[in-house]
Amino acid sequence: MSNVSISTNKLTIGYVDRGRKPSAVSRQKIVQADLTFSLYEGEMVCMLGPNGCGKSTLLRTLAGLQPALEGSYQLSSNSDLHQKAEKSVALVLTERMSMENTTVHDVVAMGRYPYTSFLDGLSDEDERIIEASLEHVGFSSPSLEGRDGVGFSFFNAHSDGEKQRILIAKALAQQTPIILLDEPTAHLDLPHRILVLRLLRQLAHEQGKTVLISTHELDLALTLSDRILLMTPGKGVQLDTAEELKKKDAFTSAFGMDIFHPLG
Repeated sequence: MSNVSISTNKLTIGYVDRGRKPSAVSRQKIVQADLTFSLYEGEMVCMLGPNGCGKSTLLRTLAGLQPALEGSYQLSSNSDLHQKAEKSVALVLTERMSMENTTVHDVVAMGRYPYTSFLDGLSDEDERIIEASLEHVGFSSPSLEGRDGVGFSFFNAHSDGEKQRILIAKALAQQTPIILLDEPTAHLDLPHRILVLRLLRQLAHEQGKTVLISTHELDLALTLSDRILLMTPGKGVQLDTAEELKKKDAFTSAFGMDIFHPLG
């Protein structure tokens, strides 16, 4: 059995509403409670569930962008990975981003910042990783060194789908053992949806990374993921293979309908 990479223990996720006035009493908005599960090195897990069930909230909590309300979680059993969070987890969100006067190269280079210093800047090895990361997501343009490829075009000049692939390239350049992605294929056409999910599966299996993806791509998730993290609104998660979840009729319970026979 591979090493545990992500583990949660009775984790409660949600938000704290502190109100607009300084004297206002803080209130918790619980999205999901009592989440206990483990993910392993070398597997790609797709997280499925209806809108509002807490998929994005869970990813943001695991990435350290918002605190857990109760319970705990741990990332990797390797103590050296805790030295710097940016070397442990790469996160790709689905929000549309705008970066004025910023090149594609500079966006992907942000993934190398945990490994560089202000004085040293980017090394030749960093540049190689940046270019390889772009190629992995389908940008097979001329070398970045010539400054005539996609790397030195402006980020804002690209479509939403291309921007999403660039942000995934940034996560790849970060070279973390854990990659969390919130609907990474939302703005992509079918060929690039398949390309990205195949790449993430390959990274998990060949490089031992843990990849957790929130997605609505039911067909691709069932086909390409190793396991499914199925989230039911207000009722926690189930983590198992697609086949076992089908046997339990878990998808019908989570989505409130038979999603495999929508015509009845």
